[in-house]
Amino acid sequence: MPLITVDHSAGLDERLDHDGLAGAVHQACVDKVAARIPACKTTFRSAGENVVGDGAEPVQVLHVEIALLAGRTEEAKAALAETVLGLLPAHIQDPAGVHLSVEVRDLDPAYRSAIA
Repeated sequence: MPLITVDHSAGLDERLDHDGLAGAVHQACVDKVAARIPACKTTFRSAGENVVGDGAEPVQVLHVEIALLAGRTEEAKAALAETVLGLLPAHIQDPAGVHLSVEVRDLDPAYRSAIA
């Protein structure tokens, strides 16, 4: 049940391969934490503004958060984070200088979902 959120600078809207990135992250979740492709859900959010450091220079940012049901080891979550971090540049046109980050965390035990 990976819930994947990709937050990125608006300047990456046209440079980001949304479908390719989602597919690659979904596959990484299968390979590293035994997720199932049909359970992977990715949402992309474009941020109109972001500030890095003192804000003196414009910087593009891309952050991926992967929320999993509890039960994966810290090693498995770290391996997933490293894998996803490594695949991000391949899905950005001209990735030089983009600040990349990945967080893998457990969902709160109160998390619930349903299909209406």
